[in-house]
Amino acid sequence: MALIYRSSALVAAAFSLLALTACDPQRISELQPGVSTEADVRDRFGIPENVWDEPGGARTLEYNRQPAGQLNYMITIGPDGRLTAVRQVLTPENFARVQPGMRMDEVRRLLGKPAKVTPYALKNETWAEWRFLKPPGEAQMFSVVHGPDHVVLRTQTGPDTEAPEFRGSR
Repeated sequence: MALIYRSSALVAAAFSLLALTACDPQRISELQPGVSTEADVRDRFGIPENVWDEPGGARTLEYNRQPAGQLNYMITIGPDGRLTAVRQVLTPENFARVQPGMRMDEVRRLLGKPAKVTPYALKNETWAEWRFLKPPGEAQMFSVVHGPDHVVLRTQTGPDTEAPEFRGSR
């Protein structure tokens, strides 16, 4: 009985997340740069994962769709309190900006919170991974490997083997 309840809870959580991310395009279309306020953004997206202070008094609100989603949004509010930009940051262009020698706090600021962080003690490495869609819709994982000093050693991109299309039936 507990297994059935747990499975039902997982299915309900997955559908809730799917509904949340499916609503993102609608929520974004309701926002207008220069007109919408931070309150408008929070009304549509809720409490941000993080708030980043920008030079000149602007703020960027991070809306993370990890671990099950494949998007992360950074929504910038100008010093006047009005929306200036909505960006989906899990893109090949941003991944290319992540280079060996970069600090992980810079990576976190660029890409948002990862879907998964896995330490490998014997190798003295930690892997941070972000799920994303490679056009036209291929589930992929971008991985950043760093050492104990939190400095990027290397990156890699490959199939997201935990995506539903790779799992098959159980």
